Amino acid sequence: MTTGTLSRIARRRWFWWLWGLLAALALGIAGYAVPPYLTGNAADSNVPIDPDVALHYLSLTMHAVPGGLALIIGPLQFVPQLRARKPKLHRILGRTYLLSIAAASLTALFAAAFTLGGLAVQVAFYILVAAWLYSAFMAYRCIRRGQVQLHRIWLIRNYALTFAAVTLRIYLLLGLALKSPLSLDFDQIYTAAVWASILGNVLVAEYVIVQRTLTPLARRFDRSTTSAPPEPAGSAGA
Repeated sequence: MTTGTLSRIARRRWFWWLWGLLAALALGIAGYAVPPYLTGNAADSNVPIDPDVALHYLSLTMHAVPGGLALIIGPLQFVPQLRARKPKLHRILGRTYLLSIAAASLTALFAAAFTLGGLAVQVAFYILVAAWLYSAFMAYRCIRRGQVQLHRIWLIRNYALTFAAVTLRIYLLLGLALKSPLSLDFDQIYTAAVWASILGNVLVAEYVIVQRTLTPLARRFDRSTTSAPPEPAGSAGA
């Protein structure tokens, strides 16, 4: 077995380990965050509800349900075997994912306007929604044009923003664990967790794009150019 073969096996194992962790966290958070909004009781909400806004709970429900669906579907779209062997299912799941993103984003605009987390949290959520919608639109436009690699790049960016629902809760738990030692209040922890979940996920997405997509493409391009036959002398002036 060659070194190259061993390297490919190791990369494949790392991919499935990370994919399994991603899928498990997505499924776990969706299972935790969505059910409270299926009861119809505002008292079950995971976040504080503005009592003066009658539609606040409804907007959170209309955000959480499609958002949770997108969170679960997302990992399936990164499985190479599914794309290769079940292209029709891949397309159906992809359309469902993008429609879920659109629904969750638009309702998030209303919910964010009445969040009780303060201005810094509102700004973060508005930035998230804008980037969420834009990256989803770009992923759709690229696949419609047959630009598969660009489609995958934009989908990685989009799911990184979707996955902020997971990392937000992880950072929040870490912050609460450090609340007493660092003398922090909940509002400070929540604001920091919101921003960290967005910015951290964006940085991870760009790293993955460079390492998993752009670097292999650059290497293939370099090999093709170095293996090309030299240009005949005098051809430039022909």
